[in-house]
Amino acid sequence: MTTTTTPPAQAALSARRRWTVLAVCCLSMFMVGLDTTIVNVGLPAIGRGLDVGTRSLEWTVDAYTIVLAGLLISSGALADRFGRRRVFQCGLMVFGGASLVCAAAASVDALVAARAVQGVGASMLSPVALAIVVNVMTDPKERAQAIGVWASVFGLSMALGPVTGGALVGVFGWRSLFWVNAPVIVIALVLSAVFVPESRGPRARRLDVPGQVLLTAVIGVWVGVLIEGPRIGWTSPAALVAYGVASMATVGFVGVEACRDEPLMDLRLFRSPVFSGAVLGAVAVFVALNVTLLLNTLYLQQARGFTPLATGLATLPMALGATVCAPWSGRLVGRVGPRLPLSLAGGFITAGGLCLIGLDRHTGVPLLLFAYFLIGIGFGFANAPITNTAVSGLPPARAGVAGAITSTARQLGSALGIAIAGGLVAHTGPAGLAQASRPGWFLVATCGLLLLLMARASRSKG
Repeated sequence: MTTTTTPPAQAALSARRRWTVLAVCCLSMFMVGLDTTIVNVGLPAIGRGLDVGTRSLEWTVDAYTIVLAGLLISSGALADRFGRRRVFQCGLMVFGGASLVCAAAASVDALVAARAVQGVGASMLSPVALAIVVNVMTDPKERAQAIGVWASVFGLSMALGPVTGGALVGVFGWRSLFWVNAPVIVIALVLSAVFVPESRGPRARRLDVPGQVLLTAVIGVWVGVLIEGPRIGWTSPAALVAYGVASMATVGFVGVEACRDEPLMDLRLFRSPVFSGAVLGAVAVFVALNVTLLLNTLYLQQARGFTPLATGLATLPMALGATVCAPWSGRLVGRVGPRLPLSLAGGFITAGGLCLIGLDRHTGVPLLLFAYFLIGIGFGFANAPITNTAVSGLPPARAGVAGAITSTARQLGSALGIAIAGGLVAHTGPAGLAQASRPGWFLVATCGLLLLLMARASRSKG
């Protein structure tokens, strides 16, 4: 069997060195995950500071996730070709530079543009970090444990984002959400230079430029329609044109990928129900998480008058649930496989969403905290089994692409979740926010049910 290791000496890395490499990769992924959700709790403050409304605020989140989702697979292939450590370090520098521009942005347009560049840098980190981990962990059992840790850290960072963001905004203002990345970038750059070995794929793959352009168009246009739909009208000429462009890009992407010898995304992989289920599950989990985070932020700050710090503290139960259950899920995946943690994830997310279907302006804080706790537990259990299943469904030699497809699904879910939640409340005043958000909580519960169905299907195949 072919391996992804270039220098044979890498196979002889000591256990301490291997787990140090994992720690370095987890540090960078913690930052990427944190940046996906840390901005949510600061959106009202950003809106006041830059004098913009909900629609523009959605773009400050989705500009990052759309670019990240669109470029992940190509970044993974570039890393396999030109060197994973090299691309990883380049990603750190791009991400750090864009973070500084975000912190200094004087207008929403500048902020959205800088967030898009941040997404470019993040796309070089997410799949590449996982590929580096898979490359140095040659023992299958150790690799499964490492993937579980990696997925747990990434999930934990997203759960901790609102808490961290609320504290930073409350004390230092919204620009601190981006300044905080600078020291982490410096530490990660130094540690990666010292500890992370260079590696490449066994052979260079051609870049699929048409596939890359079409994939970016598919994600960007569909999500853009969801964000702009409430403003331009779902049946307006502009919306109809966007539907047509998105549909043609989707058909074109499938056609181009089916005809290429080395496609950006090997669509034959989706013939496997297990792999397809893992990708769909990743989308569902991150739709649920991001719907929860955005609706929670707007409801608590605008309808209930919470400060950013209090809003962040309200998500502590979610962070606690993810903190406790994410590492536990990783260990369960290593010992008994993905079915049990996936079932637990679906059950808890469903229960959390159902708790808030009747939300109103006077819903008790204990019920809110309990629902967030349930969703956090579900999110903590979800990431490790989904990541392990998706990576196991691809050949080892495609480690970069393996991580990229899973991460693309996550970011697509994040972008869809923000767009859907924003669309539900875009033109709603504080008095009507609770009622307008109820379909969002129903969607969260539905995402949990989807995970339960996936776990059941996996069990029946086993």
